[in-house]
Amino acid sequence: MFPAYRLVGYSGHPSSPGLGRLGIGDLDERITEIETQGAAFAAGRKVLPVLELITVVVQAEPGPDGTYRTSTPDETIRQYLEAARRHDGILLLNIQPGRSSMTEEVKRLEKWLKEPDVGLALDPEWDITDQQLPGAVYGSTAGEEIEAIATWLNGLVAREALPQKALIFHQVAVGVVPNEAAITEHPGVEVIKSADGIGSAGSKTEAYALLTAGLPASIRPGFKLFFEEDAAHGPLMTPAEVLALVPQPEYILYE
Repeated sequence: MFPAYRLVGYSGHPSSPGLGRLGIGDLDERITEIETQGAAFAAGRKVLPVLELITVVVQAEPGPDGTYRTSTPDETIRQYLEAARRHDGILLLNIQPGRSSMTEEVKRLEKWLKEPDVGLALDPEWDITDQQLPGAVYGSTAGEEIEAIATWLNGLVAREALPQKALIFHQVAVGVVPNEAAITEHPGVEVIKSADGIGSAGSKTEAYALLTAGLPASIRPGFKLFFEEDAAHGPLMTPAEVLALVPQPEYILYE
């Protein structure tokens, strides 16, 4: 995957435009936007369009099983996968587990992860305990659990003879992924830390430097931008400004 490609994508869900640009309007039009936007990030690489579908969605209410999360129907996942294939892109299944288990939610998606162009995105801030409420506190997913998921995914790649997969974890604050040093290299999986968080260009640059300081060689850097929320704090960072970050992001995601 690297250094041949740079990943550029949108995130979202079709039932809620507030969850990101990918859930607004015509899906193929959104992917065309990704392709156009992505060209500015190429910097000598091929751009790989990414559709990051929020597949397990955290909820304000506990729901019948008390997990504060709901699952996206298979038909919606299939629709997004078909759209990704029409544009030679990849689909990432984003997981906001609520009070469910991150690992269990990943393994429930095994049939989709057996597809050659489907990867994972984990949202640790929504990984909460039975005593926590989503949005009231940041949740967390330990580096050991991410490592176990990467090991399982690498095994799936080997067994099914699949191309290398992307495994993203979004990190909004240092504490949401304790002990990232536990994450090791896997031949079939590229693990990417996407620096999350809303703010001005200056504050986002500072947060990125903090979150990528001492980044293990086993983890690639990524960066997330918010069309509306970031713009409320000043001009949205330009592709040139994003590419000037050190280390240079391998994955750029817009919400």
